Amino acid sequence: MTFYQVLVFIHIFSAILGMGPGFILTTVVKSGKTMTELRHSYAIRHKLHIYVMIGGIMLLITGLLMGVMNTYLFHMGWYLTSLALFLVALAMGPLALSPRSRPIKALLESHKGEEIPEEYKRLAKQLFLIENIENVIFLIIITLMITKPF
Repeated sequence: MTFYQVLVFIHIFSAILGMGPGFILTTVVKSGKTMTELRHSYAIRHKLHIYVMIGGIMLLITGLLMGVMNTYLFHMGWYLTSLALFLVALAMGPLALSPRSRPIKALLESHKGEEIPEEYKRLAKQLFLIENIENVIFLIIITLMITKPF
């Protein structure tokens, strides 16, 4: 195996490791029907998010290294579009997801009782919308990587 083939292997493995769990983060917390279940769901979500972060970092590093090794990739529309979309998705974390996650985390820590408050439902709806947009971006990236259409 060449170094480039090892990078491709790591890149694909990182996509599975990072994007796989990323697609179910919303689903995991939607299953909570009480505050106890919801808190537990968010704890599981947090653990899964670690894999998403590691996989995402590895995707970026290996993707850029493959581009450096084969500079023609920087002239391919699918590669540049995928890279730009990935950077947009990466920026969504601190710019869109974190600001919507913080109030939910505070509510989970402070709320007494087992009934899920309406405020949570409103906040979660906003968060899940952004997460779904991000998932669509990742599906577009995956499609571009597989089909290499332009």
